[in-house]
Amino acid sequence: MKSIHATRALLLCCSIAALTVPTFAHADAADAAAAEASADAGTPSVPDIVVTATRDSRSFKDVPLSVDVVSGEKLQKFNLFDAKDISKLAPGLELTNTSGRNNTTTLRGIAFDPDSGTAPSVQVYFNEAPSDAQLVYTALYDLQAIEVLRGPQGLFRGLTSPAGAITIATRKPSFSDTDGYVQGTATDRDGYNLQGGISIPLSDKFAVRVAGLLDGNRGNGVTNVTRNERSRSRTESGRITLGWRPSSNFTAYATYQFLHADNIQNQQVFGPGAIPATVAPFVVGSAPIAPGFSVPIAILLPSGSTVRSGPPAEVSDYLAVSTGQNRFKNTFHYMNLNLDWDLGPVTASVIAAHQFALLDSVRDLDSGNAVVEPIGTSTVRVPNYLTSFEARVRSNNTEGLTYSAGAFYSKRTGTVFDTETNNSYAAAAPLSAGLFLPIHTEVSVPVFTETLSFNAGAGYKSGPFSVEAGVRYTHIKAIQTTDITASSPGGQVLVPVGGGANLIFPVAPFTQSIVGVPPELSQTVGKPITGGATISYQITPDLTTYVAYGHSFRLGSTGVATPVGISADLIQTKPEKTDSFEVGLKGSALDRRVSFAISAYYQKIDNYLARFDGIYYNCPDTNGVCGAAGSAPINNATQAPDAAFSFNANGKATIKGVELTLDARPTNDWDIGINAAYNKARYDNARLPCNDFAGTGVPNQTGPAKITGTGNTSYCISNGRLADAPDFSLTASSEIRFPLGKVTPFLSALYTYRPSVFSTKVNFAYQARNLLDLHLGVRSEDRNWEARIFAKNVLNEKKITNISLGNALTGPYDSGYRTVNVTNPREFGATISHKF
Repeated sequence: MKSIHATRALLLCCSIAALTVPTFAHADAADAAAAEASADAGTPSVPDIVVTATRDSRSFKDVPLSVDVVSGEKLQKFNLFDAKDISKLAPGLELTNTSGRNNTTTLRGIAFDPDSGTAPSVQVYFNEAPSDAQLVYTALYDLQAIEVLRGPQGLFRGLTSPAGAITIATRKPSFSDTDGYVQGTATDRDGYNLQGGISIPLSDKFAVRVAGLLDGNRGNGVTNVTRNERSRSRTESGRITLGWRPSSNFTAYATYQFLHADNIQNQQVFGPGAIPATVAPFVVGSAPIAPGFSVPIAILLPSGSTVRSGPPAEVSDYLAVSTGQNRFKNTFHYMNLNLDWDLGPVTASVIAAHQFALLDSVRDLDSGNAVVEPIGTSTVRVPNYLTSFEARVRSNNTEGLTYSAGAFYSKRTGTVFDTETNNSYAAAAPLSAGLFLPIHTEVSVPVFTETLSFNAGAGYKSGPFSVEAGVRYTHIKAIQTTDITASSPGGQVLVPVGGGANLIFPVAPFTQSIVGVPPELSQTVGKPITGGATISYQITPDLTTYVAYGHSFRLGSTGVATPVGISADLIQTKPEKTDSFEVGLKGSALDRRVSFAISAYYQKIDNYLARFDGIYYNCPDTNGVCGAAGSAPINNATQAPDAAFSFNANGKATIKGVELTLDARPTNDWDIGINAAYNKARYDNARLPCNDFAGTGVPNQTGPAKITGTGNTSYCISNGRLADAPDFSLTASSEIRFPLGKVTPFLSALYTYRPSVFSTKVNFAYQARNLLDLHLGVRSEDRNWEARIFAKNVLNEKKITNISLGNALTGPYDSGYRTVNVTNPREFGATISHKF
């Protein structure tokens, strides 16, 4: 044990001592070239960073916002092909995909679940047009830069968001030179990545850039022992960008991108699995036959029956046990047009985009295999049409009075189709007994969201002093409805008739339809005024301070396919409003050998929107049918819960924190980057839906399912975290070079530290994580070719990153497993790249 700890300590010390390239990118090739020139001249300096967060190009130190920049070159350098790895370069940013079908983004401790139906807490933009994280994150290649804007966004871009925005810019074609790159990577875990791009100037007015990607890997590395099937992922994507520059003051770029991804992502489980169950001669329960419909049911079982869901599973086993497959197919078509016209006093810009995305997924709803026969599958088809258009003008002067104005429009449509098979059991009887009710449920959810906004801003700059302010008026309309049809060919169940007697009761074939959203709650409208203001002062040419204020908004959500009889507050949430105050200091020192930025902020959120999964509920019912005419009132003291569902809810919250960026170039051949963030995001005495089986007032699943209080669900008062993320996080990177004439050997490292954190939401203490990647290679003197070997997760940490509250249940049955997501094990690989 001592030797293991000593080895880890040595590796950490070596990596931090060797640490790589500044964590926040050298913005572009010109900056990198300037930095190399200064280094050759014997004056090492950290290159300047060009940022477009304010919709114009500025030096990093002149941007009065907290923003991180990661260049496309750096993504290639560290083999960051998975979007989740971007968080290795930006502390406080967490990107996860726990289910294989949705990407979630957490920033400054503010989380988002795509299933909530709300706007994201961190909005993603692709070439300045809004896009979905699920699609954009799937393939990262041939990128110019990624910028992470921290804090409420309510002015610069068309969609508002409370935590921040991520902008992704692709490389543009060159009008003067033929240039490009090709890069190939292979790993010992069956991973491969081949990507490249080439710019061809057709004339001094027309140019084209073509890029492509082929990527495959084992995904989360989990093997389903029931199906003898490994997780796997394969992605193919291509992009073409046409450039038109008829004059020096007009440029236009049109981009089309296609993507297809096919992922099998098995849901990992952890626990003993095999559960011996000693039961009475019969077990009575309530079997849901559709959302809002259930019947009392009893199944005769031999005393001492045993349910075996699967073998015991440790975290390091990367094991899944579900009977069915979890497979997700994404198809993505994206078209984008960017126009900029310099008219002298002002520059006019137009950004238009249209995307069509289709997600086809098949999921086993019994992830823990609690009922060993096939019991429930979900087949979902999610078409997504998103069209956006923006026109804006901004003044070109940098001194005196500046101004800008713009209009934005977007529309999202598509109808989600969900087909589910929910064979209902009252106990784990074998299929041969015939004592179950097969149910077929079809759900359609039309989606419509329309946003129209207008913004205006003004500023004044005189010498070292600058002030800017702006407002945005937005009109948002969302319509959410649901149609649900449940049908069955019929079956037979045991129904108690009193006095301990039971009858075998045949259920005739049936078809039932309901509307999942009450008509009066199907439409939500918001007319917020958002915006912000900044004041900055340049203390010296190398030191600037600023103060910033931001106000943002998110429209309330409407739950779809919610249980019948649920109160309105569990169907529709209130709109969310956010105010943030930030102060910061940016600058450089020691002849630009060191560059730094530090900021502190306080943010208040009224009606923070969050989703709570698997919450048990009761509803007024008659003979087990929720919401039936003449239903008896809820009596949680004697009535068992009807089922579990996922609900959105509002809660007051506050966030405060400090963020630090430090880049240094101590010598010509040594770069260091350290970035740290402290973000304390907490509820403020919020009353939230919870599972409180033991009646303790805190989330738990101790004992049989039970609801405390008099409402549809239990409620807990929370001052807990908004997300299962630690307050503190740190990333560090470094590269040390050893020039040898025509070639330069190098050693680089990327380190991420995430301390332990206790989650009240799932009653689990997440362990601290120390993730270290090492790269050893050689590149040519002109940087045109490079070869290297690397190891990811050098310490081979296998830590849980997400876990369920309690074991995975199916009706009254306990699988003996908790569902988990775990960091990928250590991986070795090699990369060869060539630029031309």
